[in-house]
Amino acid sequence: MHLPRFLLIKLPSKSTNRYLFYGVLIGLAVSLTTTSVIDYFRQRRRKREELTFEPRPIELRSDEVVDGVVGNTPLVRIKSLSEALGVEILGKAEFMNPGGSVKDRVALRMIEDAEERGLLHPYTGSRIFEGTVGSTGISIATIARAKGYEATIIMPDDVAEEKVNALLALGAQVERVRPASIVDKKQFVNLARERAKNFGSEPDPAHPYDKHRGHLIPTASSSVIVTTTADEALADNALMSPKEEREFALKPRGFFADQFENRSNYYAHYDGTGPEIWRQTSGWIDAFVSGAGTGGTIAGTGQYLKTKKQDIIVALADPEGSGLYNKVKYGVMFDKKEAEGTKRRHQVDTVVEGIGINRLTHNFELALPIIDDAFRVTDAEAVAMSRYLVQHDGLFLGSSSACNLVTCIKLVKKMGWSSGERVVTILCDSGTRHYSKFWNDDYLAKANIPVDMGIIDRLLAEPSRK
Repeated sequence: MHLPRFLLIKLPSKSTNRYLFYGVLIGLAVSLTTTSVIDYFRQRRRKREELTFEPRPIELRSDEVVDGVVGNTPLVRIKSLSEALGVEILGKAEFMNPGGSVKDRVALRMIEDAEERGLLHPYTGSRIFEGTVGSTGISIATIARAKGYEATIIMPDDVAEEKVNALLALGAQVERVRPASIVDKKQFVNLARERAKNFGSEPDPAHPYDKHRGHLIPTASSSVIVTTTADEALADNALMSPKEEREFALKPRGFFADQFENRSNYYAHYDGTGPEIWRQTSGWIDAFVSGAGTGGTIAGTGQYLKTKKQDIIVALADPEGSGLYNKVKYGVMFDKKEAEGTKRRHQVDTVVEGIGINRLTHNFELALPIIDDAFRVTDAEAVAMSRYLVQHDGLFLGSSSACNLVTCIKLVKKMGWSSGERVVTILCDSGTRHYSKFWNDDYLAKANIPVDMGIIDRLLAEPSRK
């Protein structure tokens, strides 16, 4: 039987089958290889984009004039430390605030909150009082001038001269006192509170040697002191007419800001610094490192970041002589340098200024539940870091910034990180406020503090603990 021709199929020869097989095989191999190569380069590009920062110009918009420039500071990659550790060390450049430090945020928030509550009114002859080792005072003097207030700053007499000169240049009244414990009435914070209470005191002509205090105005906080020079009858009148209210508001007032206990300090960072860091990192952050003086920065910033990402590590950088390290690690506010006969100064025995304290402030209490770890930083380590950053990164920073960056290294080593993890810290102020002490090699030599950049090289070379 013969099949129709259209049903007859001519099978290919063996050689043709072999060529077809090889062709299909080669095609699959090329396809797989191409896909693998593309995936490889995509992954490399993605990794490179994650670990590098694309330079871009600052965006300037037409017809945009701002009324004040506190906050929204850049996040700067510390190249030398990042490359040495295999992680990303990022510093919030707070020294770029108009008053030159992170404390501008606090000063602005404390004053604006007082204005919002009707406790302060600008251009009325009112005066702001604060006890500080320098940076907060400079920020208060800066903001006060801009908003129509006078400022009186009480500070220890052993702080860097540059800070005193800056305050005087800003028109602040400066009172320098001997360093003392917070239990001493003559301690600088206590004196600032007392000066505010006595604001506007004038001798009575009938009793020239007796002085009356300004009349206290009730506030929501027991620490914030506000006094008025208004007549006692007017100050005590709960049912004032609109005219009397205006007169009362326009009388000069004394305002004790109390950065250590004032909750506005905390909110300046919870509402400002924290959200800025989260936005600038697009939520990619593994740890936040900060020192503490008042405690507002680490409390507010750390708390906000924890609300966005619970497993972020919040670490404290604490200088020699401060009791905060032991409070975090062991629950006790004590440092070995506070032992009887070993202490050289009354507050914190260190060349570092701006962080470290031997009492528990309200703002630091807010930080205790969210601090995961603490690291002690020696004076020698802080000095070494400051010089290292100048040589390797061209960054001229102050003592507290140096402490923060030493702590970044110690944290990374302890965690065993080396795969591009991100650590963000605060670059509190520049070195220009520290010429006479922290950046003065003669002063350091007299204090037996070595200037040895090799300390940082050795820290970087230490093996990870994990």
